[in-house]
This record gives sequence, C-alpha cells and structure tokens, in this order.
Amino acid sequence: MMAPRVPKQLPEPPSEDHVTDIAFTAFDHLCMAQALRLAERGAYTTKPNPMVGCVLAKDAQIVGEGWHQRAGEAHAEVLALQAAGDNARGATAYVTLEPCAHTGRTGPCADALIAAGVSRVVAAMRDPFPQVDGAGFDKLRAAGIEVQSGLLEAQARHLNRGFLSRIERKRPFVRIKLATSLDGRTAMANGDSKWISCEASRLDVQHWRARAGAILTGAGTVLADDPSLTVRLGDDTPFVAPLRVVLDPGLATIARGRVREGDAPTLYIHMADAKPPREIQAQRAVAATRDGKFDLKAVLELLAARDVNEVQVEAGATLAGAFIAAGLADEILLYVAPVLLGDQARPLFGGLGIQDMEQRANLKIVDARVIGQDQRLLLQPRPAA
Repeated sequence: MMAPRVPKQLPEPPSEDHVTDIAFTAFDHLCMAQALRLAERGAYTTKPNPMVGCVLAKDAQIVGEGWHQRAGEAHAEVLALQAAGDNARGATAYVTLEPCAHTGRTGPCADALIAAGVSRVVAAMRDPFPQVDGAGFDKLRAAGIEVQSGLLEAQARHLNRGFLSRIERKRPFVRIKLATSLDGRTAMANGDSKWISCEASRLDVQHWRARAGAILTGAGTVLADDPSLTVRLGDDTPFVAPLRVVLDPGLATIARGRVREGDAPTLYIHMADAKPPREIQAQRAVAATRDGKFDLKAVLELLAARDVNEVQVEAGATLAGAFIAAGLADEILLYVAPVLLGDQARPLFGGLGIQDMEQRANLKIVDARVIGQDQRLLLQPRPAA
C-alpha cells in the first residue's frame, strides 16, 4: 500500500518584478496591512475574482481607500481613486495585487492610476492571471510611475490562495471539512451523525461555506444525510451562493434530496454511461474515471474551468480519504467535539492504506481555537520527516 500523497504546493512567486532589496518604511507596512484588511471584506462576494484592497496615501496621510466588492463591479483602485478625488495626484497607491492592464467587465486599473496622476504604486504581489502577469507593472512604469512589489506578499498570497491555485495549478484550492468525536469518529455505525459538533461550530462552518466557490459531496452523503449544502449565516451579510456539487456516478440522487432545493446552483458530476431521467432538468457534467472511480484531479480541473477558486468537501470517510490519498487536500477544517462514539462508529478517513508508521500522513496545525464547546483545528498535509 502507498502512503497518502502530499498536495502539490502553490508555486513560489516569480522573481521578476519581485523587489527584495527595498527598505519599505513602517508607514508602507501600515498602508499595505490596511489594504489587505480591506481586501478580505470581499471574501464572500468577489468570487471568482481575487480579493483586492487599495489604499492611497499622500504626505503620510491616507487619502482614499477601496476594495473590490463583487465581480463585474468597480475594482479596488477605482474606488480608492474616487474616494481620494484630487488628492490622488502625487499619491502612493498600495494595492494587494498588481493593477490589471486589460479590459474585462471593467476598464484597466493601471490606466485609471495613470490618469489620476499617482506617483508611486506598491503592490503586494504580481498577478499571475495571463491577461495581466506583469503587463500592469509595465504600463505604470512606461508612464513614469515608480513601481515596487513584494510588500507583505506572503499574506497577499494566503488571502487569495484559491484564485492563485486555479490560475497557477489549474485546479481549485481544496478544503475538507469534518466533525469528529475525541476518538476520531464521524458517525455511528448506522450513519447517524446529528449532531457531533455544537451549534456554534455549525454556524462557524457557514462562514467557511460562504467563501467557497463550490461545496462538494458524494451521492452516499446525499442519500444518507440529505444535506442542503447552502449558506445560512443568520444575518444580512452578503455572499455569492457557492455551487453545490454532487459526485454521483450513476445519477442515483438527481431526482431527490434538499441539495436540489433553493436558489443555489447544483451540478451533478457523473460517469459517461449514466442515463439521466428525461424529465429531470439539472446541470450535469461527465468526469474522467480511473479504475472504475472518479479521477478526482479531473473533477477539480472541471471545476476550475467553471471558475471555482475554492472547493469545500463535505463528505463521508471514503470520499474524504480519497482526496487525502490522491494528494489533493490542501487544508482540513476539523471540529473536535468532547464526546466519545466508540470503536463501532465510522472513522474520519477511509481507504488510506496505511500499514506502518513510515506511511503515516503528517499534518501541520495551522490554527487551533475553541468554538463553543468544540476545538476547531485547521490542518495542512505535509511531507514525512
């Protein structure tokens, strides 16, 4: 048996335009940190676009701020320029991502910065999107604007890890969400799992769902638990509903379940020989298979082609284990409840094929905190020592 694989990491940032010998000032750091905080406000609404924040400063004073709020609407730089007005002339623009240089649903931000007369642009990182990828920096420099990049780049890359994964790895960032007992069990032997985690944890999950581009599950979970896979924040916080994705080889669930209800879109991914009922209208896609099972890498590539940046997997032990074994799990969101379910209950992961300690799957604890009465762990797979 082979040990679980470690996911391919996001590429290192390109060295071109990445300045390492600049002594950024404390004020530079303050402004970029604020731009990153602004960018994060778009976590639920900008998808599939990246989150971007912009701060304009002049004479050690912030004169304008903006953040990209929704795909198709004004970008962060334009909103910051509008807020600054005439004060933009001669100002420094701090942007969490290279200003765009192409016309999409909005005009090029590089052109807007040039027209406003800013004198300096500090970007946290270069934008790897093919229609930008250095072209924004080139435009600014050609107009005589000083351009620097690399300030708080690690934080900027983490903020947009989903977008960067889709562009650089051609697949979404994958997060597996699970709730477990202290003895590592996710459901009773009969499948009953309501509720292992506390109410506070279940509400916390909704915020992770809201930032996802897709919530993915398997047909077995739909049949056993009948989940709705919708975002329920309990307040007026705006969000773009994630795509609900069901891996269903033979389309056994296409005519049933709460996953079909509501306004959120649903996509059924099935095998080529599945025969959908004629009377059922639903989004469907065929994914490649390997040894009679879905090729999960192909599934993720299919979702990336639909502009999905982040996938949250909410499934049983078999599918969760398959993502781990294939090296396609970037993050594990684990809620540990102070309960015991016993050795007859169902495990966290299935099919890992671990036979000895050398094959064990090593995880890094990225974050740990108490949510209600539960412990929430954010983990990343890492190579063996």
